[in-house]
Amino acid sequence: MGALLFRQQQEAAWFVSLAILGALHVAAVAFRILSHLLLLLRRPTDLCHRYGAWAVVTGPTSGMGRSVALELARRGINLVLVGRDPAKLKDISDNISCTYAVQTKIVVVDLALIATPQGDEALRLLRHAVAGLDVGVLVNNAGLAKPCAVYLHEADVEAWVRMIRVNLWALTEVTAAVLPGMLERGRGAIVNIGSGTTLTIPSFPLFSIYAASKRYVAQLSRSLHVEYRARGIDVQCQKHLSAIRIYSLRS
Repeated sequence: MGALLFRQQQEAAWFVSLAILGALHVAAVAFRILSHLLLLLRRPTDLCHRYGAWAVVTGPTSGMGRSVALELARRGINLVLVGRDPAKLKDISDNISCTYAVQTKIVVVDLALIATPQGDEALRLLRHAVAGLDVGVLVNNAGLAKPCAVYLHEADVEAWVRMIRVNLWALTEVTAAVLPGMLERGRGAIVNIGSGTTLTIPSFPLFSIYAASKRYVAQLSRSLHVEYRARGIDVQCQKHLSAIRIYSLRS
């Protein structure tokens, strides 16, 4: 009789433990859903008032970069558009000017030339373009994914050197060029476009350099967030494809 009672008590304790764990899980899921719903119901932040009147966007002529540039313009932000193709830059600039009451500037820069004499001149042009502007937002969108699906020893050396220059070096140099003005004004936001490949899978064979370069972007974003959050500058890394992880910038 005593053994049966003890067994019933054990089963009851096990059931209660499972019930508590289940309730905690349901509460956690409900909290996340509620947080997302509250975020959707919030009034969008006035980016111009919070950060500044201008934004710098690299790679704004197509895809995500073009969408970001158009959205910033829709929200009243003037734009410095940085890219390597003058015709495409003029196209997006004219599109924005015809649709929204904002100003645009074009800076023609081949970011794959960073760390070369031509790249040094390009960065000088960028610094000159943003001098005196109230640049509150920087979107480091430009990136290369080629060569694709190839073993490292079979890849064209110049191709992966260009990838490293754009995905790592250029992103860092452009950030360093814009940061001083943000620090002087005590506000700003830096948005670095990363990749879900650095978060969802432990390795990315045949895309090793690309995945490694995007892991650099994620780590740099974390570190910059810690370095500059007390100085009024928000930093985030947007990891597209499969996941997004935000370190600071609020919607």
